[in-house]
Amino acid sequence: MAELQKQAHFRETKQSRVKWAIIMVLPFVIFFASLFMGRYAVSPKEVVQIFANYFFGANFTPTWEDSAAKVIIQVRFPRAVMAALVGAGLSSSGAAFQGMFQNPLVSPFILGVSAGASFGAAMGLVLSLPSIGVQAMAFVFGIVAVAITYFLAHIYKSTPVLMLVLSGTVVSAFFQALLQILKFTAEGDEKLPAITFWLMGSLGSVGLNDLVISIIPIIICLIGLWILSWRINVLSMGDREARSLGVHTERIKVGIIIFSTVLTSTAVSICGIIGWVGQVIPHFCRMLVGPDHKKLIPATMFVGASYILIVDNLCRQLTATEIPLGILTAIIGAPVFAFLLRKTKGGWN
Repeated sequence: MAELQKQAHFRETKQSRVKWAIIMVLPFVIFFASLFMGRYAVSPKEVVQIFANYFFGANFTPTWEDSAAKVIIQVRFPRAVMAALVGAGLSSSGAAFQGMFQNPLVSPFILGVSAGASFGAAMGLVLSLPSIGVQAMAFVFGIVAVAITYFLAHIYKSTPVLMLVLSGTVVSAFFQALLQILKFTAEGDEKLPAITFWLMGSLGSVGLNDLVISIIPIIICLIGLWILSWRINVLSMGDREARSLGVHTERIKVGIIIFSTVLTSTAVSICGIIGWVGQVIPHFCRMLVGPDHKKLIPATMFVGASYILIVDNLCRQLTATEIPLGILTAIIGAPVFAFLLRKTKGGWN
């Protein structure tokens, strides 16, 4: 009997290691494929040589045109890196919020960050600000929206989950109304199509400058959520149970909100609204690795990165005109989420 249990444990451990190996390696494979996939043909060998020459000082004799190197280094590379970071950020934020709110249906936008960022970006476009100005406005107003939500929900040195949800709904509705006012005043101008396109979400305009600006805060916040992952397990049991174990729930909530808000606001400011990622990926990863956030948070980072890389490649190649990323994530995400919801019956396990 003991021998059978030992063999079963060995098989389970081996399967777990194989599963994690696939989860961790897959985004790097898709990332590399993203560099040579597209209408401008560049072979995998040329991609490797271009990277070796540009980043490591190698001296491969160029067999490619100068335009090929520019496409790889200035267009596809920052776009692929940003896609991976956005996917990891939105997915891990969704998983963290789902644990904090004890609800697998929660998205990273529940506290109003998307509505605030949308209003900020629309204001920047109406004011004809440069790209960096529009991104800054979107980031700042995303943070402001969540700050208002938190202070509305804060009661007697605590922040009840229900109050956060209700406050987030109120703040989202308020900023959505302000956004509609801006769209109404911009009607008939070329600014209205710009606002509409931005709201659809896209990685088409991402460049090296955008990557330099956003990569540090995203990585810091991803590490922060990973560090907090075991505390989310305690928080998901409920405030009363967590406090009985000596856990300072308010500090954990503030940490989760700060890291998730910065991740989401940065992603939205660079790429626009990309929905369903923070709902679908955590639910899918929960089926793969279980509800333990020590495993769930890193799994969502890798799987989310793979997912957005795949969807972005589809956006670039399905049609002659690039499909906005937010549209395709909704088309794919909504039915997939419905399937996962039915399969798991809305449960955590």
